[in-house]
Amino acid sequence: MTDSTVGPGSPSTGGTGSDRSSGENVRAEAAVEKAETLAWLRRISGDLATATIQRLEETLPWYAEMPPARRSAVGLVAQAGITSFLQWFEEPASTPAIAADIFAAAPRELLRSVSLTQTLQLVRVTVEVMEERVAGRSEKVREAMLSYSREVAFAAADVYARAAEARGLWDARLEALVVDSILTGEADDELPSRIAALGWHGHGEVSVLVGTTPPQLDVDQVRRTARKLGVDVLIGVQGLRLVLVLGRADLPARGGAEVVELPFTDIAKRLEPGFGSGHLVLGPAVPALVDAGQSARAALAGFAVARAWRHAPRPVEADDLLPERALAGDAVAKQTLVDRVYRPLHAHSADLVATLWSYLDNGRSLEATARELYVHPNTVRYRLKRVSEVIGWDATGPREALILQTALILGSIGTDATRRRGVGKRRPPQPH
Repeated sequence: MTDSTVGPGSPSTGGTGSDRSSGENVRAEAAVEKAETLAWLRRISGDLATATIQRLEETLPWYAEMPPARRSAVGLVAQAGITSFLQWFEEPASTPAIAADIFAAAPRELLRSVSLTQTLQLVRVTVEVMEERVAGRSEKVREAMLSYSREVAFAAADVYARAAEARGLWDARLEALVVDSILTGEADDELPSRIAALGWHGHGEVSVLVGTTPPQLDVDQVRRTARKLGVDVLIGVQGLRLVLVLGRADLPARGGAEVVELPFTDIAKRLEPGFGSGHLVLGPAVPALVDAGQSARAALAGFAVARAWRHAPRPVEADDLLPERALAGDAVAKQTLVDRVYRPLHAHSADLVATLWSYLDNGRSLEATARELYVHPNTVRYRLKRVSEVIGWDATGPREALILQTALILGSIGTDATRRRGVGKRRPPQPH
């Protein structure tokens, strides 16, 4: 009696075979149902594509405004999405390959003209149309569409992310090339087109800022700060040297208030935290970006000799380092000193040149200068004031005195004949 209860031929064993048979029947029925549903979806796929295109025209203004060729390309993507869903519904394991194939059919220019947001809107409209058509047919198809639309959305995000990454790397290389061309002065006919490709919005004056590269350079923070200051910026990293090419950009007026453009010196002070420790040199302003090489050469020359000025401010203008640059052999600095100091003074009055020479030679002493020139100290004061008015530098300050004395030396070396420093001749000693 016990054997008949637990033996191989017991009802429990027979029940297990029945359950297996029942499960096989269910799977068979599901396969038949799936095959019928798939055949029905293939029959209506053409109608789904037509309905999707019509819905796009009705609900998405950007699609209706597209040129015919691009609308056709978008339609191809939508059709590819419907076709790939049918393939995925038949074989869900093929999701990654099929989702990628949707966008492989799109022309390259379509990725540049259709944003990620618009692509996701396209996916949403396509799913809505398919949901409406199959809502009463099968709940499984609806669930499959929702799962597949999620995969397509992720695939779209991946496509645009890779495109953005590739564009970012290309922009970085192009920006480095442009900055290098500016620094070396090897600008060619292609430089303006390269600058335009970078999306440069600067206009008018440009200045170059040179300093040390920080241990952790935050390029995005530098760009955000520059935008707030109303300038566009090109960034170049050359080992331990960080170079910023600054150009004025159009600033939108806020609240009707007039937008005030900051001097480049103030802009450099605001950008100073983005540099590493050490000297920071600002080149002179030039009219346009294509002329930035002039500012770059001055800034680089100043950066190379900035340590020779013990108390150089940070940032310091390259033109404030003219004596150090001239001593280092910078021909531009030498010519600048002669053009800005020696020639204007010599053209204005020989008395001013003689007074300045004497004042500097005598340790900036009014009385000693007056005795050498046989004039009253007030006359010396007046002439020094005129010197400041003519050239913009005040000889009474120690730093500016160095600049002026260097200019006088260079100007005298460059003259055709040796000139006496003093206009008035010394009186011979009077016999007592």
